[in-house]
Amino acid sequence: MKGFPTSSDIYLELDGRKVAVVQSYMAKAVKSSQSVEAFGESEPVATIEGQKKYTLELTRLYATDDAVSDGINFYELKDFSLVICKPDRKIIYSGCEWSTIQEDGQLNAMVAEKVTVVASKRIETGA
Repeated sequence: MKGFPTSSDIYLELDGRKVAVVQSYMAKAVKSSQSVEAFGESEPVATIEGQKKYTLELTRLYATDDAVSDGINFYELKDFSLVICKPDRKIIYSGCEWSTIQEDGQLNAMVAEKVTVVASKRIETGA
């Protein structure tokens, strides 16, 4: 069993390549479930599972050296994955698109301070 996750254990992947490491993240999952009501009943008779939406807030993204030499641009990233390696499992958010990017201005720094990402899928695998 390995230790606590580090920034190298949280990263963005594009076409099978690690393009950025992430210092921290916050994940939020929302499901749009609906109640089924029946005439004459005082309470719903069932609940129907709806679609899931995953929103992730990423803090301090650093482009990898390879990505920098390839000219990575966070604003042009699309259909990427966020990979989170935990001691006992790996969580992969795929089909990601960014919705907001916040930068702090530092000359020649390939760092995005905060990026909000929306993912289409979430998969957990064993370590």
